[in-house]
Amino acid sequence: MAKQVVTRTYTASIRNQKRVSDDLDSLGFSASKLWNVGRWVCDRVWNEIGHVPGHNELTSYLKSHERYDDLHSQSSQRVLQELAEAFTGWYGKRQNGDTRANPPKYRKHGDEHPRSTVTFKAAGFKLDTKYERVRLSKGSNLKEYWSDFILCEYQTRLDVDLSTVESVQQVRAVWTGDEWELHFVCKVEIEVAESPGEKTVGVDLGINNFAALAYEDGHSELYPLNCLKQDNYYFSKKIAQCNDSDSEQANRLHQKKSGRRTHYFHTLSKHIVERCVEEGAGTIVVGDLSGIREDKENGESKNWGKHGNLDLHSWAFDRFTSMLEYKAEMEGITVEQVSERDTSKSCSCCGRKRDANRVERGLYVCDECDTVANADVNGAENIRQKVSPSLATDGGDRSNGWLAQPSVYLFDSESGCFAPREQATS
Repeated sequence: MAKQVVTRTYTASIRNQKRVSDDLDSLGFSASKLWNVGRWVCDRVWNEIGHVPGHNELTSYLKSHERYDDLHSQSSQRVLQELAEAFTGWYGKRQNGDTRANPPKYRKHGDEHPRSTVTFKAAGFKLDTKYERVRLSKGSNLKEYWSDFILCEYQTRLDVDLSTVESVQQVRAVWTGDEWELHFVCKVEIEVAESPGEKTVGVDLGINNFAALAYEDGHSELYPLNCLKQDNYYFSKKIAQCNDSDSEQANRLHQKKSGRRTHYFHTLSKHIVERCVEEGAGTIVVGDLSGIREDKENGESKNWGKHGNLDLHSWAFDRFTSMLEYKAEMEGITVEQVSERDTSKSCSCCGRKRDANRVERGLYVCDECDTVANADVNGAENIRQKVSPSLATDGGDRSNGWLAQPSVYLFDSESGCFAPREQATS
């Protein structure tokens, strides 16, 4: 077993909740106020010049604003950074034809500001692991005297000891809806397994099958996205029935939908890593989707069709890849990202490149070597070959081989895991 330093987040309850809740409420309210001030600035700049201000611009605009000093300076910077990221994400969807995308909203609940998450970086907290306490800084506007701070007594899980971690990078005060809790973002040293083997597997992420896998030894797998599409349809319909899109009921539905998607991503990434260990694959090659929204030939937005655009932007490809990476590293597996350029229109057997070879979404037929393949598996094999060029073929009849007939794994909502199509019950 080798050792490696990684980032982990640990959740802790607050033992002296009653004593510190009012102060934490004040910080949460202040973070909401600063968000709303920044939201107003973004709206004004957008309406006047059609520009989305970035994090540094927002900080420059608002550094002298009275709301900025309600929090520690690093905490205020983090609020404005999150707002800038939210506006950038909305603008990207807008450019790509997602007419349902809305800009980030003001944070309010009736006549009160909600309790927003407050992030404390290195200069904003002091940790005492001996007595399990953490001192959180207030902004100058909320201090009664210069050394005023919030002293929280925390309780982590029994298997977590913050005194043994490499370092604590951030502390976040998070309102759960009932009480405050603390999230400690830490650098920890973990034991990493030896690589299970030297084989490679290619992973193609898409809008029909979320993942298609092509293994070096010649077999392939598909992971359809039916369950998330069903969730998207169900929750969209339920949310539309709410009288107010900002109501508590609508927010609960959004949270449940997001939670189910997160569970799907965690389960799928864990399943793929387990399959790689079983197959002796030490390298996972994933298509880099950073340019998926842009046509490289003319620099304009790609048109994936009405439903394609909407579905594409509802998926957190980057988030899934991050989950896959940290789960893989625990098993000694390396994750590499490569360009997806031409992988969907090139034949993985002979290299023939032709758009017309992709007969339809699920079928690839090469007019040069007569290979018949599942289109997503063909793309996954092309991705794999960018790291390991050796062909996993035996020269046999490809029309009924591994390219054309991949195994299909479905998400079983009853068991919460993946199973081969014939074993799935839902």
